[in-house]
Amino acid sequence: MGIRIVSFFLLLSLNPFLSIGQSRGFEILKNLELMDQVHEYLDLYYVDEPATGYISKVAIDEMLKELDPYTVFYHESNMEDYRLMSTGQYGGIGALIRKMKEYTCIVQPYENSPAHKSGLRAGDKILSIDGVSMIGKSSDDVSSFLKGPRGTTIEVEIDRSDIGHQTYKVTREEIKLPDLPYSGLLSNNIGYVKLSSFSQTAFNSVKQAFDQLKEQGMETAILDLRDNGGGLLIEAIRIVNLFVPKGQLIVSTKGRLKEENRAYKTREKPAFPDMRLVVLINERSASASEIVAGSLQDLDRAIVVGGQSYGKGLVQRTYDLKYGSKLKLTISKYYTPSGRCVQRLEYYEKGAKDKPAEISDTLLTTFKTRNGRDVIDGRGIFPDIEIEQENLGRLSSLLLIEDVVFDFATDFANNRDSISGPEVFELSDEDYQAFIKFVLNKDQFSYETASEIKLKELKKVADEEGYSDVIESSYAAIEKLVSANLEKELVSIQPEISRWIESEIISRYYFQSGVSRHSFKFDLDVLKAKELLINLNMYNNILKLQP
Repeated sequence: MGIRIVSFFLLLSLNPFLSIGQSRGFEILKNLELMDQVHEYLDLYYVDEPATGYISKVAIDEMLKELDPYTVFYHESNMEDYRLMSTGQYGGIGALIRKMKEYTCIVQPYENSPAHKSGLRAGDKILSIDGVSMIGKSSDDVSSFLKGPRGTTIEVEIDRSDIGHQTYKVTREEIKLPDLPYSGLLSNNIGYVKLSSFSQTAFNSVKQAFDQLKEQGMETAILDLRDNGGGLLIEAIRIVNLFVPKGQLIVSTKGRLKEENRAYKTREKPAFPDMRLVVLINERSASASEIVAGSLQDLDRAIVVGGQSYGKGLVQRTYDLKYGSKLKLTISKYYTPSGRCVQRLEYYEKGAKDKPAEISDTLLTTFKTRNGRDVIDGRGIFPDIEIEQENLGRLSSLLLIEDVVFDFATDFANNRDSISGPEVFELSDEDYQAFIKFVLNKDQFSYETASEIKLKELKKVADEEGYSDVIESSYAAIEKLVSANLEKELVSIQPEISRWIESEIISRYYFQSGVSRHSFKFDLDVLKAKELLINLNMYNNILKLQP
């Protein structure tokens, strides 16, 4: 009878819905009563005792999926995830982890984190935590065991290739994910600032980095927003204010409710009003990143370089629910100074997880920047200079996807105490020969050329249609010609795969900041940004600025 009592008080508490309008209010109450009745019958008559809390959460999650990808319910058990999303902080050991076959492995301990200080390394397989086996568990489950109140200590048993099983005591701390993985001065007095998120400290971090680089002689700057999925709107506006005058409209929001229609303007004098600026974006730059890139583009204040952004032009607000849960709800769309909404008109192709759908050109609208340049809505932010990224070949892709490069870097780091600095480190020919030997001796890695795969498909069809005897001799001859010579192909891809091996190795010694420093030699986006900042005429022509 417990569910019936809950139902009664639930319906009493829902009377405010009737103020929405008699017809709509009745529809809401009717569906809630039906949902409640389903719960009641499950509880009373289902063959096994149902996990009602889990069923309710699944029902809420599935309901919200029908709206948009960004309206999310946080159950009380997921508050640590919510805190990480909103503040960039959590209690834990400070390490990236990932499921690799039956084990969850440490991918990267954060620099100076509890994981790092305790001796845990990238590549360590987590066997147990406080005596509880982690083998076969999902990375989310393992993460839950690793997180907890700061000051508490856990025992993490790992398996490492050079020492075997080892147990480490790790004391949890308050982990603050860095907004700025790296900032530094490049050649030609070009400042570089990499911003990875827009948490509560993003503006202060960016302002401090730019001030320090200015003291070191910075004359122009690159703001790197690639892979930045967004965050707090106010932090984005404050960062734009570093470069544009006080009182400038940066973004406006429009929602179903009148009170959600707002205009956000800069409030301070800019710290860097005249500094030439390039903003880098890619397909994983979203939300607050698009506000920064889109507003600076609309105002012709910066050149945007890289790839088309994700296209998340929706604003969310978090509401407190009963029993410690929260609802992050989409309440409005945002618009850049030119009046365009960067929200993609479709979220995803059905079945796709991370690639938004393509939009027909006929559904798009053209807007004008301050100096009269054309920009479009409905597709995220399209860069002023689009950089076509190099595509990896099939073998190189497999070596990365199958974690062969990761495993080689693990063995490399476990057997070498130090390497040269990230700016100068290069994989020697001797090291690459060791990599080839490592791949050839790896039992679980198999490789077929695209021709081999197609040939097998042809043989299957021939077998099904009864032609296998006719083509058997020809098939054998062709198979011999197209069969992969793995060692020979590994030699041929050395220039392509070496930089990825180098980056993975460097991350073991110099963490993410070292990877950034190493990448500047071949990062096509950064190289183009430097070219634009050095060439004043090119910079001015793109933005239609007066000399």
